[in-house]
Amino acid sequence: MSSTTTTAAAEDTLGRPARPERPAGYWERIDRIVSAAPPLSDDQRARIRAAFHQPAMREAA
Repeated sequence: MSSTTTTAAAEDTLGRPARPERPAGYWERIDRIVSAAPPLSDDQRARIRAAFHQPAMREAA
């Protein structure tokens, strides 16, 4: 009798190819970049929110 073990990451990526490992210091670099960026204005936040909440465009048949 054999048992199969999976990790949480494998369960989260069902149907998607596995991502390659990140190089050392990847997330530290991302944190530095995000910390150095200026905050978004209310107008910028509204534009981003609107872009993600638009209905999907339908292609002509």
